[in-house]
Amino acid sequence: MATNGVHPLEGLMRERIVVLDGAMGTMIQRYKLAEADYRGERFRDWQGKDLKGSLELLNLMQPQVIEEIHSNYLEAGADIIETNTFSGTTIGLHDFLFQGEPIARRKDQEFFQRVVDDAALRALVHEINFEAARIARHAADRAANETGQRRFVGGSMGPLPVAASISPDVNDPAFRAVSFDQLRQTYFDQAKALLEGGVDLLIVETIFDTLNGKAALFAITDALAETGRSVPLMISGTVIDKSGRNLSGQTVEAFLVSMAHARPLILGLNCSLGPDEMEPFIEELSRIAPFYVGAYPNAGLPDPLSPTGFPETAESFAPKLAAWVANGWLNMVGGCCGTTPEHIRKIANAVRDCKPRDPNRRASAAADAVPKENGV
Repeated sequence: MATNGVHPLEGLMRERIVVLDGAMGTMIQRYKLAEADYRGERFRDWQGKDLKGSLELLNLMQPQVIEEIHSNYLEAGADIIETNTFSGTTIGLHDFLFQGEPIARRKDQEFFQRVVDDAALRALVHEINFEAARIARHAADRAANETGQRRFVGGSMGPLPVAASISPDVNDPAFRAVSFDQLRQTYFDQAKALLEGGVDLLIVETIFDTLNGKAALFAITDALAETGRSVPLMISGTVIDKSGRNLSGQTVEAFLVSMAHARPLILGLNCSLGPDEMEPFIEELSRIAPFYVGAYPNAGLPDPLSPTGFPETAESFAPKLAAWVANGWLNMVGGCCGTTPEHIRKIANAVRDCKPRDPNRRASAAADAVPKENGV
């Protein structure tokens, strides 16, 4: 999979800007699927909870929809497509797919231990992630065969509805709903299935709580050892507002230092903000990161009056990201919430002839302590 010790994805980033796909959820909304579409025959008699909105379940119930979305992004020029597994963990899907209920008045560590240990839920989550990887792999390989250009599948490992650093109860700031070990277990199940399904890299993304992200990194190390595979890693945090901090309070530089031990191939920011608001933080990350840098912002801040829920059109979005590339800040670029294949097409065309950022050009004292090898 690697040539002369360099992974093909890294080799490509040395040559040109790599393009990531856009939003899966935004595209799924266009299909206007009903509850019956999410249930299919298999979950027709599912009791107690509606399944509409469980996007990851569509990997099993509507795989043709997911593959069509992947194909649209590939046709638009994406080099990397992400699996439809953003919330594909036992904890991430428990509201839809776990049959148990909290014993106490609030969900606590006892409750989430039952979630992560539930054999039926773990088996279903494995199937969802495995099939998601296979669907994306099929679409990427078909596009590669048709175009003669290799495409990569990134296993999406998104955030969770709980945080290890933050209490969900404002009246009890010391309370933690989950433990680090529970987070590590839920991410391990996901990473193992994605690796077995054939992804080319793993993407820990939209990290709002650094401790959650660290649990995912430890889980990936376990999963790589378990499967015997070796794939590169991409880590992407999210800045929640113009303060430049994530939800657990870290600045961009603090986040970089916290994640650097994993030696990711790509470190970046995504989601939360649009390109206008994210720009100073991408500039900062580019200045200090000893890794390849990626960015895939939302199509602006949420706007319920816009067709996609976000105001930036492909025509307004692409030039802003192209300016970051022209400044020498990026190696990879794509879109998050509200972006479509047309956004990706415009981006790909705008950055086609731009020179990628040199990851060896940085000025962070912390970077000197980071090993130069990439990957996990």
